[in-house]
Order: sequence, then C-alpha cells, then structure tokens
Amino acid sequence: MKINNLLVVFFLLAIFSFQAVFAQDKINQYNADGKRIGVWKKFYPNKRIRYQGQFIDGKEVGTFKYYSALSSEHPTAIKTFLTDEHKAKVQFFTEKGVLKSSGEMIGKERIGKWLYYHEDGKTILAEENYQNGILNGVSNTFYKTGKITESSYYVQGKLHGNLKRYADNGVLLDDLNYKNGKLHGAAKYYNIDGKLIFWGDYENDEKVGKWEFVDDEKQ
Repeated sequence: MKINNLLVVFFLLAIFSFQAVFAQDKINQYNADGKRIGVWKKFYPNKRIRYQGQFIDGKEVGTFKYYSALSSEHPTAIKTFLTDEHKAKVQFFTEKGVLKSSGEMIGKERIGKWLYYHEDGKTILAEENYQNGILNGVSNTFYKTGKITESSYYVQGKLHGNLKRYADNGVLLDDLNYKNGKLHGAAKYYNIDGKLIFWGDYENDEKVGKWEFVDDEKQ
C-alpha cells in the first residue's frame, strides 16, 4: 500500500513538473489576430533579460520590468500600466536599484508632475511638470536639506516668467524674468547676505537701459 502511494506521489510530481516547464515555454505568444498575449520576455544579445511583462490583445497590462544589459539584479525601470487608460506609472532606478525619478508617461512621453531624487533615492532633488513630453509649468529644485534651490516656470519647454535662485541658507540670490527662453524684463542680483547689489533690465537676453550696482567699498 505504501508503494502504491509513493507511485501516486511521484506521478503527480511528474505531471506538475511537466506543466511548470510547459507554462514557462509558453511566452512571447500571439493570438489569432496577431496581437501579443500572455507573458512576454525579451533578452539582450548577451542573454540578459531586457524586459518582462504581460499583454492582453496587444496591450500592456499590469507591471513591466526593464533591465540594463549589464545587470539583471535590479530593474532600471518599472512601468505599471492602467487598464482603462493609455498612461502608465513609471519609476526609473540606477543599476543598483536606487530610485532616480518617478511620474507618469503615455508611450515614451512624460506627463504631469515628475519627481527626481538625490543619491539616497528618497530626498527630492527636483519636481517638474510635463505636457506631451515637454516641460510645461512650475519647476523647482531643492538642496538635500529640502530648502529650495531654484524656482522657475516653463511654457512649451522654454523658461517663461519669473525665476528665483536661493542660497542653501534660504537667502534670495537672483530674481530674474524670462520670455520664450530668454532673459527679458527686470533682473535683480543679491549677495549671500541678501543685499541687493546689481540690478537692471534685459531684453531678448541682452542688458538694456541703465544698470546699477552697489559699491561696497564706498559704504
């Protein structure tokens, strides 16, 4: 009786092993309409995995992981596709698995707010806004302490409007204005103590009119 039981166990194990191998082989499949279905895996010429994810009727669904040709230890990008939309939540990483940036994409174009991180993968280095893959809206950068470094505004990829730069102690250093990517309008420059030392106007990236400065030696 014990021998019969062992034979049954071995038989079942053999079936499960066959099914597992068979399931692993069923990747990179197409349906009757020639659209990708099921699990897909692609590899680099050096046999390292390039990406892995799942398709339904030719559309990416769920989580896709992308890897560098140099290492398969950590994904360099993870995309989570939303079933009812064309966009995906995306994270980019270093080859060591440290988070570099995160946001949303439609195809290869960034949309909405994106966050960029310092080397620790946690502290925010910058926040930018995109429209159809182009910078559009508020853009800020930060010191590791969290204090702001620079605040600016973009319209269709070009600086437009006010730009301010700060020292790491929070003191305002530059107060500038841009139009279509060029310095245009009032400009003020301050020293590290926050004292106004140089000011005037720009027009199409060139200084115009009267510029004034403070001569500290005369005070």
